[in-house]
Amino acid sequence: MIAFDKETIKNLEYLNKINLVNSACGYKSANLIGTKSKAGISNLAIFSSVTHFGSEPAIYGFVLRPTTVRRNTYDNIKETGIFTLNPVFEEKISDAHHTSAKYADETSEFDKTSFTEEYKENWNAPFVKNAPLQIAMKFLEEVHIKANGTILILASVEKIHVRKEMVSEDYFINLSKGKIAAISGLDAYSVPEKISRFPYQRPKK
Repeated sequence: MIAFDKETIKNLEYLNKINLVNSACGYKSANLIGTKSKAGISNLAIFSSVTHFGSEPAIYGFVLRPTTVRRNTYDNIKETGIFTLNPVFEEKISDAHHTSAKYADETSEFDKTSFTEEYKENWNAPFVKNAPLQIAMKFLEEVHIKANGTILILASVEKIHVRKEMVSEDYFINLSKGKIAAISGLDAYSVPEKISRFPYQRPKK
């Protein structure tokens, strides 16, 4: 095996360093976060840090890089208090990755990709049309992480829209039926297949 100690990692060329560190922690969720400014400009950006923080109440969170530069997703969420989560799916991986490009504030990523805005039930943040899973989120709080200047955004799950065929009898959502992608590192995408599920585990007697 190859070993990378802390000092070696620190001294790697920048892109090599972020490739190593981002891929070493395993596969991550791939989500498009949809927001809209008070001025009416929609925004769509890919995030690989969305995770579950609790089911009662239902809370998800994601991490934003330091706001030393303008972050449209952050600004829009703080202005309006709402956003949407839309998982990246196989058909649109290339366009999803392109939303990481830095466009001017007045430019919507929906106009630079084949994604289409969709609005449901007066929720004024855009969903990604035809995404197999769409989640309406409401801002709860932010946690500033002093170690590196990032921000953890926590939000409540307000409504889940999901294709019927993806939901099992026990309400488990089978992401593989929606061909939903995962990210490894910053730019490698995979579409996992469900192998098996196991029952709730208890200590062996």
